[in-house]
Amino acid sequence: MEDNRLKIGVRVSINTIIGNLVLSIIKVFCGIVATSAAMIADGIHSLSDVFTTIGVIIGLKLSSKKADKEHPYGHERIESITALFLSIVLFIVALGIGYSGIENIINKNYRVPGVLAVVAAIISILSKEAMYYYTLIYAKKINSTSLKADAWHHRSDSLSSIGALIGIIGARMGFPVLDPLVAIVICIIIIKISYDICKQSVNQLIDASASDEKVKTIRRKIINTKGVIKIDNLKTRQYASKLYVDVDISVDSEMSVEEGHSIAMKVHQYIEEDKEIKHCMVHVNPYIVHGNNSYQ
Repeated sequence: MEDNRLKIGVRVSINTIIGNLVLSIIKVFCGIVATSAAMIADGIHSLSDVFTTIGVIIGLKLSSKKADKEHPYGHERIESITALFLSIVLFIVALGIGYSGIENIINKNYRVPGVLAVVAAIISILSKEAMYYYTLIYAKKINSTSLKADAWHHRSDSLSSIGALIGIIGARMGFPVLDPLVAIVICIIIIKISYDICKQSVNQLIDASASDEKVKTIRRKIINTKGVIKIDNLKTRQYASKLYVDVDISVDSEMSVEEGHSIAMKVHQYIEEDKEIKHCMVHVNPYIVHGNNSYQ
């Protein structure tokens, strides 16, 4: 399963690297032909995206390593660190876009780009949106935080190009201020995205619990297991893209140790059928009834 997950993640990343290389060449070529320094810079930016995706590949490879003596719980958290790094990259990209927009408004640095700039912007939007959806689909399929973050990195470039296109059209229609204004709006959107990715990554690194909905699903599965009288305690913790579950259950005190263990194994296996759950630890307590009183 892990090998297949790694293969999918690496394949998707390599495909987007190729896409970014081609897009970078197109932008730089258009920039040279149109003598547009901004377009050449945008082409170089697309080339820089290659390096962040290479970082994703490295993170996926390291996080897929099997548990060893020094790391008995595995290496999955490396992927969360990669996603955290990408969230910081997104934040920096957002600040750059916002700063540029504010600077252009203050300095009234408005330009009217040529038609070639419109063509380049449209190509960039279509390419980056395709990369975004392609990466996001597989990120969800293999439940990869870092791949999801990389998908949003593609989306941030797409939003930037959409802003550029609006600005270009606005400038050609006599409203050049639209370009920097849209840039500021895009800056805010990307900051929100980077915050969400950062929050998710940090939660995966500090053992935050699973969502309420997930806990309810786990609790329902346990209580519906034959032989389980009640749940005494249930704890979950995020471990990268996986979950650990610790549960204390009560069973009939008249049962033998073997019977109680059998129920615990059923709970263990039932919960671990969920591929998102890496391990479920089950502790068994005796449920004693004396008259109207019960004791564990």
